[in-house]
Amino acid sequence: MQTRGVVYVHSALPAICPHIEWAIAGVLGVRVSLSWKAQSAQPGALRAEADWTGEPGTAGRLASALRSWPMVRFEITEEASPGSDGERICHVPGRAVWRAPMSANGDVMVTEDHLRSVIEHHRTDDDLREALSELLGTPIDAELEDFRQAGEGSAVTWLHQVG
Repeated sequence: MQTRGVVYVHSALPAICPHIEWAIAGVLGVRVSLSWKAQSAQPGALRAEADWTGEPGTAGRLASALRSWPMVRFEITEEASPGSDGERICHVPGRAVWRAPMSANGDVMVTEDHLRSVIEHHRTDDDLREALSELLGTPIDAELEDFRQAGEGSAVTWLHQVG
């Protein structure tokens, strides 16, 4: 069973880029050479993106590998496959990794248990709004938006997991 997704390295210092390629290669089991471009949203940093194919759960393994460098800003998507939801995983320096299931059209899905917990633990309207915003990834999306726009029109590399 195969799925596919995209790994976006929104910003990384040049010295870290070879390590990122090695980490991705270690997960996918193939040699990886990304096309690095200057990241205008963070002078001195580089950005790259790659489409990948692999087994369900590959996005999580990629995120674990990239999380080794807390200064790297990344986003990884995985499409739904039979028996597995899609997901989106994001990291911004200084924040915890944010992860959520994704519908086929890219919407964040919130589970019933998450909603119940938010309602139970956040009594005021403002607290509830803030908790729901976090659950939906709104703050991390806001932090990534400038980095995403700086990469529009960039070339994409294709990576395939060895089976």
